[in-house]
Amino acid sequence: MLRMNEGESKIQIFKPFGEAFELMKKILFQPFDLKKWFVIGFAAWLASLGAGAGGNFNYPSKRDEVQKVNDAISQIPHSILVGGIILLIVLVLVLIVLCAWLRARGGFMFIDCIVKNRGSVAEPWRGFRTEGNSYFLFSLLIGFGLLIFAGLFSLPLVLPAIKDDNFLRSHDVYLISAIAGWILVMILVVLAWALVTSFMVPIMYRQRCRVVEAFATATRLIATHPGDILLYCLFWIVLALGSTMVGCIATCATCCIVAIPYVGTVILLPVFVLLRSFSLLFLRQFGPDYDVWANFMPPEFLPILLSLPSTPATSAPQLNLPPEPRPRPSI
Repeated sequence: MLRMNEGESKIQIFKPFGEAFELMKKILFQPFDLKKWFVIGFAAWLASLGAGAGGNFNYPSKRDEVQKVNDAISQIPHSILVGGIILLIVLVLVLIVLCAWLRARGGFMFIDCIVKNRGSVAEPWRGFRTEGNSYFLFSLLIGFGLLIFAGLFSLPLVLPAIKDDNFLRSHDVYLISAIAGWILVMILVVLAWALVTSFMVPIMYRQRCRVVEAFATATRLIATHPGDILLYCLFWIVLALGSTMVGCIATCATCCIVAIPYVGTVILLPVFVLLRSFSLLFLRQFGPDYDVWANFMPPEFLPILLSLPSTPATSAPQLNLPPEPRPRPSI
């Protein structure tokens, strides 16, 4: 694995973002193709399926309405009620697993659409089936591991409450500190996993490797360049906040049409392409092993992507250009 040496060109943050903005304009607007827009939007929707999804539910607020609901539930036979709850839990788990599988496969489709500047579904779906399934199984395993970790980490709060009903009432400071610590640790764990996965998928796309190798490569990269990765994370938080503001404005301007699944992704597609392109362009600064355009680059991307700063860890991408003609020897 190639590494950067001290004293060479440093990893940049703003330059990849500027290149990502130009890349987004080239992909979506130069020229504008509505069919291509919808296809890339579908890939972006799959890549973000189930991430941050949620809903607002209006629960009954009046006591008589709550009493009516309780009376209706109490009239249901116990066996049917238990069976219905188990069936609902199974359906939710199946839906979560299905969304995780589609998101894993869609992540490679979305990267392929950006890298090759095309709207394609079938070819990347088949071409990256092995990598997508490998990433899906690994992410599913990590998800269950995070649930177990969250449950074990909450034991210092749950066990005292089980042993003593008045414990939480008499230990307000402990309760607030424990809840705040639990939330903080879980946020850090989730953010760390999101950072690793944002690098894992491009590494698997570039190197056509399995998920374990990509995970080791991504964690080694983060451990080798902690300062650069920290700046990347801070800038990413700023971009996330800006994207959230754009989403809120678009939701108000379109009368909540943006909240409709897939439709909202298509409307906000420039934001999705910009963010994914930025992560790809930031990652390619660490060398050809991380450059998703190393083997192929669309000709229209050449003016944007050939301006990569020269470092020991980088080299010119392989573009399959015709060789320059050699001068004939004079006689």
